[in-house]
Amino acid sequence: MDLKKTTAPVSTVTYNRNEVDEPTGNIYEAISVIAKRAEQINTGIRRELVDKLEEFATYNDSLEEIFENKEQIEVSKFYEKLPKPHALAVQEWLNDKVYFRNTEESEE
Repeated sequence: MDLKKTTAPVSTVTYNRNEVDEPTGNIYEAISVIAKRAEQINTGIRRELVDKLEEFATYNDSLEEIFENKEQIEVSKFYEKLPKPHALAVQEWLNDKVYFRNTEESEE
């Protein structure tokens, strides 16, 4: 996922309930799928952020040598300004970019 090219809103948006539950026919199933996708997105973003911040990590025991790293601050600010994972998940859901299947239906 390219986070720089996302069109998900940063602030709160009201969505049409009929658009959200259209693929499943049930609003609760749709919200469940969106929530699971938001968890996946959150895990990916967190892993990416930790990897980038580890590049700046210094392993010193001395507290006197702590200093601000401007690149590290810029990376942190970029991730703070991103849309929340649930907003990204809803955007993907409305654009039909989320694959889901009902396992109860496939067993019958």
